[in-house]
Amino acid sequence: MHTPIVHASYTGKEHWTKKGDVKLFLYEKPATTKAKRGTVLFVHGSSMASQPTFDLQVPGRPYSSAMDYFADQGYDTWCFDMEGYGRSDKNRNINCDISNGADDAAAATDYIMKTRGVQQFMVYGISSGALRAAMFAERHPERVSRLALDAFVWTGEGSPTLDERRKKLPQFINVNRRPIDHAFMRSVFTRDHAGCAEDKVIDIFADRVLELDDSVPTGTYVDMCSKLPVVDPQKIKAATIVMRGEFDGIAGFNDLIEFFKLLPNPDKNFTVMAGISHASFQQINYMQVYHILLSFFAQPEPIYHGEH
Repeated sequence: MHTPIVHASYTGKEHWTKKGDVKLFLYEKPATTKAKRGTVLFVHGSSMASQPTFDLQVPGRPYSSAMDYFADQGYDTWCFDMEGYGRSDKNRNINCDISNGADDAAAATDYIMKTRGVQQFMVYGISSGALRAAMFAERHPERVSRLALDAFVWTGEGSPTLDERRKKLPQFINVNRRPIDHAFMRSVFTRDHAGCAEDKVIDIFADRVLELDDSVPTGTYVDMCSKLPVVDPQKIKAATIVMRGEFDGIAGFNDLIEFFKLLPNPDKNFTVMAGISHASFQQINYMQVYHILLSFFAQPEPIYHGEH
């Protein structure tokens, strides 16, 4: 199994917790600064486990690991493999849908709160991880101070990627897992707009993903093709940023605008990320994505006078 390259200042630690009988893997990289600015929880997407997504090490590409970058900005960082992915259990005869992933986020935060005394999290989710993060924020509003939804989808309207994916819905419904390989991982980067990520980054990312999984659950695909919407923006109380890649085929622009309008917290942002397609942390313009996310996480809380 691949052991991530560890720099002296970025010491990662493995953790394990239980969701009922299901064993879940968590990974922690604490802040490298004396002053702490909070705790970030990263939530992965449909086709890859957490460490390749959030702690990727690519020679010659500074801060390829989002966890390293945010640790250097003063944040304690955590990611976790949802049930059916990576190093977490894959035993149950279920397809690990979005609701199940929100349960995993609850179990992960239970553990971190008890282990580290954390009360609230800044939560970043990408693609179906954004749906899982949003559902978690609905269910546990007291645990989420700021919520970042990247490559998010609400109703699915205006999503060419989901239109194509629905053609395979009958086969996804009949199985709990779908195979992944190098060609599939490359398609994640080429289906919307080729050239947004370097070949060497795609190759290393794909290798890291495939070392952990040769198949992944179908549940998020089934949900995103046949059950949207699965979250209600009016029930999301946290300050929220909606992050949409310029070329993203999942996140329909008008769909996201309608979702954004209904978010009740006035502390909210909508940003379009230029030159980004779908897997934003692995793109050429990844430092732009980090900057946007850091600005949102580091934003001072609004002060209100009188009634609000």
